[in-house]
Amino acid sequence: MHPLKKIVLAIATAGLFGMTPLIAEAAQGDLQTQLTQARQEGSIWTAFALNRHLSPFNIGVKVEQGTAVLTGKVENQVDKDLATQIAGDTQGIDKVDNQLVIDPQVAAEPGTKANMAQRFDDATLTATIKSKLLWNSVTEGLNIDVTAARGGVVTLKGQAKDAEAKQLAGSLASNTDGVTEVNNLISLSARDTQAIKEQNQAEANSVREEFSDAWITSKVKSSLIYSRNLDGLNIKVETKSGVVSLDGVVANYAEKELAVEIARNIRGVKGVDADTLRVMTRSAG
Repeated sequence: MHPLKKIVLAIATAGLFGMTPLIAEAAQGDLQTQLTQARQEGSIWTAFALNRHLSPFNIGVKVEQGTAVLTGKVENQVDKDLATQIAGDTQGIDKVDNQLVIDPQVAAEPGTKANMAQRFDDATLTATIKSKLLWNSVTEGLNIDVTAARGGVVTLKGQAKDAEAKQLAGSLASNTDGVTEVNNLISLSARDTQAIKEQNQAEANSVREEFSDAWITSKVKSSLIYSRNLDGLNIKVETKSGVVSLDGVVANYAEKELAVEIARNIRGVKGVDADTLRVMTRSAG
């Protein structure tokens, strides 16, 4: 970690446990503002460091009057959007000025893949699974509580309208990179099952047209990257009028089918074209 980051994190940690009376008396005006901004910067840096998708990248963070300014390079738009979301969720941050530059070559730097494999925590895993459930057209309307424990053990609780929705929620969780075990404790409620199904269908029909192509593309890319059984970085995603096109190379036909299924189940998707998503050919011998 950069020395300046360590200093800021130290200041942030000290602030969490209270300051001495002498410092407290001096912490007025500009000094108090600087300490508050230092704590916010430390919180954002810590969140980036703990996130396995962002930890490989050297992202600069500067907070001024509630605005977090992000600088540096990330690999793709998904990473850039994720950085905005994380910074914006930090307490006291009202606006995010995301100046991150997208550079596909930044991921090729030595140690990047290793860092991505090593850096993730329970909070990140929980947020990832919740996002996948929200983006999915079947599970987005369900009230599902997600908790992740040490070692990648995930527990799902709540109610599903039918066994298919419960199974799909479990499948989305288990197919998330970093998950080692899923305790699917979602219960099935026979009461109002048909009403819930009709309501979800009506809502799906009413909002389907509201999802922009850019939104769909972003969520499909994220879901492919989050999948443990795919190298989502090698799949190019484009959306036009709700129809998703997948391009690139996958290892086998099972991966291709999985990629199509993931894309098809994202909210707002009207169809999936995977004709140019090629299966890697292996030479005999």
